[in-house]
Amino acid sequence: METESSSTTMYHGGRLAARRLKEQGVSKLFTLSGGHLFSIYDGCRDEGIEIVDTRHEQAATFAAEGWAKITREPGVAALTAGPGVTNGMSAIGSALQNQSPILVLGGRAPAMRWGMGSLQEIDHIPFVAPLTKSARTAETPGEIPELIDEALTAALTPHSGPTFIDFPLDIVFSEGEEVSAPAKLPDATLEPAAPSGIDEAVALLAKAERPVIMAGTNLWWGHGEKALLELVNERRIPVFLNGLARGCVPADHDLFFARARGEALQGADVALVIGVPMDFRLGFGGSFGEETKILVVDRAEPQRPHPREVAAECYGGIGATLAAIREGTAGLEDSTAPWISQLRSSEDEKRAAETADLEDDRAPLHPMRIYHELNQFLDRDAIVIGDGGDFVSFAGKVINSYEPGCWLDPGPFGCLGSGTGYALAAKLAHPDRQ
Repeated sequence: METESSSTTMYHGGRLAARRLKEQGVSKLFTLSGGHLFSIYDGCRDEGIEIVDTRHEQAATFAAEGWAKITREPGVAALTAGPGVTNGMSAIGSALQNQSPILVLGGRAPAMRWGMGSLQEIDHIPFVAPLTKSARTAETPGEIPELIDEALTAALTPHSGPTFIDFPLDIVFSEGEEVSAPAKLPDATLEPAAPSGIDEAVALLAKAERPVIMAGTNLWWGHGEKALLELVNERRIPVFLNGLARGCVPADHDLFFARARGEALQGADVALVIGVPMDFRLGFGGSFGEETKILVVDRAEPQRPHPREVAAECYGGIGATLAAIREGTAGLEDSTAPWISQLRSSEDEKRAAETADLEDDRAPLHPMRIYHELNQFLDRDAIVIGDGGDFVSFAGKVINSYEPGCWLDPGPFGCLGSGTGYALAAKLAHPDRQ
């Protein structure tokens, strides 16, 4: 519903929310239909935002995260009040640890009857807040557009992550005025180079004989894949990838390695660690040699203290920072050939040792055999989604990624059940691809 009062156009709260989402580039709303959200659905239909209805709120929220992972645009989910929001919490926690920029819109019992026992009445904010960068409740219809701008800005600001707004039933069905113009959202491609640490990183890397790159998810969120590939190509540095960084250097590139990771990280004299924390995936820093000088590049300062001493820290735009490091280390490429040859020999030897598992005919089939066969049918730009624990670990080892944005797994939160939502989002984003 919209009405005109003198020269002012009034919109109901759901339409105000949808108008601002549309103005900020949102094209999909992932949800499971719930009565507290009908005003938002009506607004999305009026504004041309596609409503994607799932069968469980966890799937809807994982689909929003999957959309963010595939497109690097904010994913938006709408969850009805009470159990709708609680059903989505595991996916919100996953987005937090994956630094996935999503906005979750929640229904909420009416403000005018708060505390009287309305249907699905519960205060979401106290238990959602620890899983999000921002958690707010709309108090008037007119403030809804600004709340959405603030939530999207927080979701995209490094370190990116989930945000939450809930809408009391009486507020979202009431009318208000759209008083503010859309805010300009953060753009990762415009983030400037780190203001400090680059000179120290360049000085150490330029003298290295056994350098290595370990890059992870924030490389992808920071749009640093082009700069990484240029650095690898021009300075001839072996590279290892995990998380959403998979595919940012193709699996058949001569400087991409996987099986030799232990030897490379332990034997490196300098390690450039890009967009990945030294958590359990890197042995809390123990994956690197005791004498390895660690250079950290990321979009923002770490959310936890480093578990071991680092030699240089560069926090800023990843693409611009890597470009500055590449420009400052000319000549490094002349000294890395023996190191590359050593790692290639180790890589080839370890891959050859896997042949028996890859060709194993036993029943039930070994996961290595399954993924080996699957590899034969995948296009280079196929989007592969892993949903599981050990089984996905085998997939991460065997399945090759050749392009950025083609590998989605649960990430460090390890929440199973993410695959359905991720797959839904991936097919909506790229209907012409596997």
